[in-house]
This record gives sequence, C-alpha cells and structure tokens, in this order.
Amino acid sequence: MKPRQILAVLLIVGGVLALAYRGFSYTKETHEAKIGPLEVQVQEKKYVDLPVWLGAGAVVVGAVLLVTGKKG
Repeated sequence: MKPRQILAVLLIVGGVLALAYRGFSYTKETHEAKIGPLEVQVQEKKYVDLPVWLGAGAVVVGAVLLVTGKKG
C-alpha cells in the first residue's frame, strides 16, 4: 500500500470511530499535597467531545484521497 492509501484508510476509520463514539474520556492524575512521606493524589475523569463535522470531514477527506489515489 502507498502512504497516501494508508492515510486515507486511517482517516476513514478514525472518522467512523469519531461518529460512533462522539468523543473519548481520559483520567488526569494530579498531586494535590505532599507532606513528608504522605502524598495526596486526585484522579479526575475528563471527557472530550468530538463534533460530528470532524468525523464526517475525516471520512470525506479519506474517501477523496482513496478515490483520487487510484486514478493517478
């Protein structure tokens, strides 16, 4: 596979996943206080929303790259 085709497939797969899941979450760990050997940590769960246009745009750009790559 050519690098252009690999990029196109990755964009299409990423776009479909963005449309299906609408975002992702991650856990952020912070060190709140450290007093001697005692350390207090806080884990905060964050969620990142991915807009629909981002997923749809990735699918369209990937499809265009895939189609134009076959012609040339």
